Amino acid sequence: MLKITNATYKMQKFVISYQEHDQQFQTFGIYTDGEIEMPSLTPLHENYCKWDSTPPSHADILEGLAQVVTVSLSGVHDLMQVIQTEVLRTTLGLSAQKAKKIQKLPQLQKFYQFSYDAIQKYANHFVAPSLRGIIEKFPALHDNPLTPTLHILVGILNGIFGDYFVKQQNPMALPMVLYDHYGSLQQGELTGRVVILAHGLCMSHLSWSNSRYGGVGERLLAQRDNNTMLYLNYNSGRRISANGRSFANLLEDLVQRNPRITSIDLIGHSMGGLASRSALFYGKQNLYQWVHMVENLVCIGSPHHGAALERFGFLLQDKIGAFPFINLLGQLGNIRSNGILDLRYGSVRDDDWEHNDARIGFADDNRKPAPLPSHINTFLIAGTLEFEKVRNKALSVIGDYLVSVSSALGEHTNPRFQLKLPETHKAVFYGLNHMEIQYHSSVAEQITRWLYPDVGEVVEAGVQTHLVNVPQHTTFENLDGIVET
Repeated sequence: MLKITNATYKMQKFVISYQEHDQQFQTFGIYTDGEIEMPSLTPLHENYCKWDSTPPSHADILEGLAQVVTVSLSGVHDLMQVIQTEVLRTTLGLSAQKAKKIQKLPQLQKFYQFSYDAIQKYANHFVAPSLRGIIEKFPALHDNPLTPTLHILVGILNGIFGDYFVKQQNPMALPMVLYDHYGSLQQGELTGRVVILAHGLCMSHLSWSNSRYGGVGERLLAQRDNNTMLYLNYNSGRRISANGRSFANLLEDLVQRNPRITSIDLIGHSMGGLASRSALFYGKQNLYQWVHMVENLVCIGSPHHGAALERFGFLLQDKIGAFPFINLLGQLGNIRSNGILDLRYGSVRDDDWEHNDARIGFADDNRKPAPLPSHINTFLIAGTLEFEKVRNKALSVIGDYLVSVSSALGEHTNPRFQLKLPETHKAVFYGLNHMEIQYHSSVAEQITRWLYPDVGEVVEAGVQTHLVNVPQHTTFENLDGIVET
């Protein structure tokens, strides 16, 4: 009796979809386990362009968890060894050599082995079968889409472990898909102007609004007829350049299937802005049609030259590893995805990282320039919590907690990396942190003025600046060109 699993069904469905809609890629795409691996101009260290367009279901989440709990505990064993060494060093004052000698005692090793075997057997013989038993008992779970809460959870897990999920072919690995403004998978014909919003690290397509603010999409949707908002959802734990390639291919497929699309605008928050830049880089490199249809690119709080917080953690691991418990913290700090690592310097190209896989001990900036296409109007937005420039220098570095103002505005001391834009195409929002900036009404209003300018409107010269959530009793030496919103 032939048994068709959900994974087999998804693969079959994908192949059919691919044959229907993606004929142009068939000449140079390679099937690998129901997915397509696209060639790179540089040697690859991972598979690119995961085109399984079926989002995870409730059944996929349960199966994904079952796979996670049954993986080898060798990594856990190593981590526990590090923890024990640090405890012995700090509590008993033992040297690292004596601590390791104690760890090698036969009785202790037997205890460890017994514990690991017990946990592994419990996971293999109880937890995983129980999860899979639920799937078998309730087959409708295969058809149940994720709830908003599960979307948030899966987005976070993909941001942290997404590259691992892809490597292990875990069904919790998110595919790259487009949703409409109402949270449903994009279907039907598209016409006119299309705006695509790409979320940031550990986020989802639902992150563009909250209970208070309708967000950028809602604001733009009200501007004109024949205007469509689409929301990209993707695995933010993958390499940014991998997502950029996938995004470029997805957009080419979109315009081929919808010839009545007249123009495209891209709006990205944080990592989403870098993924959009990467898509433009590889789209131009591959001579894709959609690149010439892009009119505007908006990056909101995107670390074009890296995120200070990631670099700080990286250097901390490198420089003070000799201190108590720092070795342990270093091990824990290494539990971060390739997508997070790419935020160190804002890497958007394959050759930014493919010969540099260092996680600790190597902090040089080896990026290659990725200039923006000259025909596109690019706009950059930064947030900052700084109000008192003299007395609060730390915040001028941190910016919105995660990304500095200079990085978000594409400013760099090296002219090769400068994102050369008119000053009027930049905006700084004082009082908004990294999360608030993606959906705040003041940001949505600024983007609307850029994308739909009023005839005869006088634009203030220089960087557009706004005061939001200003603390009481805050004074400013110079308010020229600054508006309170």
